[in-house]
Amino acid sequence: MTKVLYVDAFSGISGDMLLGAFLDAGLPIDVLKTAFESLDLPESFQLSFQPVVKCAIQAGYLKIEIDHSENEYSQHHHRHMSDIRQLLSHSKLIPRVKEYSLKIFELLAIAEGTVHGVDSEEVHFHEVGATDSILDIVGICTALDYFQIDEVYASSLPWSEGTVNTQHGPMPIPAPATMAVLQACNAQMRPFSASLELITPTGAAFLAAFAKFEKPAMILERQGSGAGSKDTPWPNILRVMMGESLSENNKEHIVIETNIDDMNPEWYGHLMERCFAAGALDVAYEPIFMKKNRPATKITVIANRLQEAQLANLLLQESTTFGVRVYPIRRYEAQRDFLNIHTEWGTVRVKRKWQDGKVIQIAPEYEDCHRIALEHQIPLGEVIQKVILATGNEEEKNEEF
Repeated sequence: MTKVLYVDAFSGISGDMLLGAFLDAGLPIDVLKTAFESLDLPESFQLSFQPVVKCAIQAGYLKIEIDHSENEYSQHHHRHMSDIRQLLSHSKLIPRVKEYSLKIFELLAIAEGTVHGVDSEEVHFHEVGATDSILDIVGICTALDYFQIDEVYASSLPWSEGTVNTQHGPMPIPAPATMAVLQACNAQMRPFSASLELITPTGAAFLAAFAKFEKPAMILERQGSGAGSKDTPWPNILRVMMGESLSENNKEHIVIETNIDDMNPEWYGHLMERCFAAGALDVAYEPIFMKKNRPATKITVIANRLQEAQLANLLLQESTTFGVRVYPIRRYEAQRDFLNIHTEWGTVRVKRKWQDGKVIQIAPEYEDCHRIALEHQIPLGEVIQKVILATGNEEEKNEEF
């Protein structure tokens, strides 16, 4: 199944609006908090989430309160691109979230460098380097991973006017760096009569990194609304819609293969992480023998046809192969859904497999159980068993009602 996200940016887009919408759509706030804590930032923070009403429409509002006292960033929230890269690489975030977050920041660095006439690596982030923007970006990428989003689509964006105050003084709206990001992704803009900033650099960079400006054919499975901080004469909200793609092309799968006999074994772990982060459905390594009886490794990647070029190029870049084989396959898939199970250690995601209208298998999310086992010094098997038991108890309660 190809999972699709559609972003309806009626009143613009910002990091906090996106996070509010994802939380309203079912992202557990504990998942967000765990991702933030894994960054090991010098600042402490508090999260609060509550429903608010914007022009008679209810939406989720996330507030992040940051304590900047007694740390090196208390007065000037500035970070270079190298600082951001080091922060992400040293964090305990899962590889896909790291890669997605870095992709957004690199787009912002290129845009800032273009505007100020400096190399992207020398960019001195101001507002976007501040802790709240880092949390916004990491939170957005955490949501993409949690909901297992494969493709992102977006509506046109409201083109407002006026000025916004920055570290460089008043800037026209949209801010120059925001415009550079929007130009990079050929964003669709529509006139909007308002004199306030409706598109932030963070929101623009998220769209530039992942979105197509069109409406997808999809089965709507969940939705959420995120509220902006400003009160306006119109509903200042952003909506997200998620579901399964109906495009037949998205149901086609391919296998990408290559045989390698001359690569450092240490590279294989990195290669697998990169493939999964790029959207591979499965990656497998198989020991084989090649010409002259040389021990070798056969790499097999299964993916959606739409990821063919990206993954083929990735194998050429990240391995020693000079070529890959690609061929189509047929794939049968069991129906599945996800539950958020509350345990004594917090929320754990559980995947259920269905057949003929019955649940025939449940599988606790490994990353969640792995994290709990490490944090509480509990055997992994014990965590998994207790989560399975808690899932059964939860299903029994639902059946009673």
